[in-house]
Amino acid sequence: MAAPIRLASSSSSYSSIFTQFRSIPHLGFSVSVTPAACSRNPSLFCSPRGKRMAHVLAKATLGLTNPAEIDSHKISFAAKDTNLLEWKGDILAVGVTEKDMTKDENSKFQNIVLKTLDSQLNGLLSEVSTEEDFTGKAGQSTILRLSGIGTKRVSLVGLGKGPTDSSTSAYRSLGESVASLAKASQANNVAVALASSQDLTPELKLTTASAIAKGTLLGSYEDNRFKSESKKLALKSVDFLGLGAGPELEKKLKYTQDICSGVILGKELVNAPANVLTPEVLAEEAVKIASTYSDVYTATILDAEQCKELKMGSFLAVGAASTNPPKFIHLCYKPPTGSVKTKLALLGKGLTFDCGGYNIKTGPGCMIELMKFDMGGSAAVLGAAKALGQIKPPGVEVHFIVAACENMISGTGMRPGDILTASNGKTIEVNNTDAEGRLTLADALVYACNQDVDKIVDLATLTGACIVALGPSIAGIFTPNDNLAKEVVAASEVAGEKLWRLPMEESYWDGMKSGVADMVNTGGRQGGSITAALFLKQFVSEKVEWLHIDMAGPVWNDKKKAATGFGVPTLVEWVVANSSS
Repeated sequence: MAAPIRLASSSSSYSSIFTQFRSIPHLGFSVSVTPAACSRNPSLFCSPRGKRMAHVLAKATLGLTNPAEIDSHKISFAAKDTNLLEWKGDILAVGVTEKDMTKDENSKFQNIVLKTLDSQLNGLLSEVSTEEDFTGKAGQSTILRLSGIGTKRVSLVGLGKGPTDSSTSAYRSLGESVASLAKASQANNVAVALASSQDLTPELKLTTASAIAKGTLLGSYEDNRFKSESKKLALKSVDFLGLGAGPELEKKLKYTQDICSGVILGKELVNAPANVLTPEVLAEEAVKIASTYSDVYTATILDAEQCKELKMGSFLAVGAASTNPPKFIHLCYKPPTGSVKTKLALLGKGLTFDCGGYNIKTGPGCMIELMKFDMGGSAAVLGAAKALGQIKPPGVEVHFIVAACENMISGTGMRPGDILTASNGKTIEVNNTDAEGRLTLADALVYACNQDVDKIVDLATLTGACIVALGPSIAGIFTPNDNLAKEVVAASEVAGEKLWRLPMEESYWDGMKSGVADMVNTGGRQGGSITAALFLKQFVSEKVEWLHIDMAGPVWNDKKKAATGFGVPTLVEWVVANSSS
């Protein structure tokens, strides 16, 4: 990632290569790779298992660190037509809006659900909510330990003013609160209800239950692979009360679980340190996905020599200094039945570590200690691949492409002033070795266009400038195509992720011109995210619709000191929207 601007003044069993025995909480996972890609093109190398495996693991043990083996944990979801007062279990969590908490002149609830529940509890609920000044604001919660009724505890969780338009963030937060309550009390089973579920249409009930399930699944998840001790999760089941039932809800919940499994994979890939997750291990992760979902995936892994044959001079220059060799990853999804109507490509930046090269990252704010997350784009792409392998959308072919390498320093590394030749023949003068991600993406974009795809979306932790512009929660998007922008933004809204379109100001390209090559690889400080996007555009065919996502901000949660899994839900929703589903 280019340095930040400094301002003056369950359904299958999935075992991960780099964890050896990955535990994906909430969803168990099973495994198998198809050599079909090799048979179609013998010059391409399909990564086998077996003998290479020992070599991979040996390379990934610097510091004698191996991820712990953690037992798989599952949470089951069920819709029940049970009265709140009759449900039996550990916690009954009721989502309430500020309007739901309105009381009459006698300090009694006006909402019928809360009124009935409070009556059963002899007024304790209204009394405690008054004493604790619980008004239903977002982020508020209160919990009561009870006896004499079916549930051991009753909790009210604030939804604020309630969801607006199609937003489900309040319901996802409700699910996260449920996960926190369950952890705190070591609850095995929880029921979730809404004080005003009668106001929801059948379709909104589906999306509401899905959002709550997503929040619960991801809120329960903890990545303890690298800790010497870890607590076991107690939560085993979540019941939805008053949110519908039947096959449509079951299908929606299964879809949500599939997406969450991809998000968790994305988190674990980004969380894994660079001494464990090397380019080769990242490639093995891709092969593992193809093995697991061999009915829809083929895997092609190119080594440095094969990339050289394809004239990927830009990509190879970035990885030239590292003792861990580069790997070019290509997964291809084809639906199990039916014809293909649309061809898509998802590209992810795959810098498993970025020290900046000879323009080394130094000083406060350089974030060198976090540069394991510079492969966040590839984590999103592979996480989406895993989810889509379970969902199996019809009518769409998807290519998942990652140019994986490390940006290090050695006598074999690229230097400032070097001129590189990309696979489309364009030449690049390197004026900053820390603007390396775009160099890897350049050859990846050319490769993707050669797959005859209709649309490309690339994701990259590309510029610190985008963090300065949009902060830690919003990704910037760049595209010359208005329709594609609308598609991806619509997908992000369904997914609950935040994107903001930034301009591709063509006049800024003047700052990217070189006196001795076709272009330089970085411009000045101003508009750094825009000039980076303009650089990528030079490697995209005019026949292909293309959109770039700069996710440098939302890839990482500083407060939790962990990866977010950002990008996976948006990519899945976009692919599904382009399918025949």
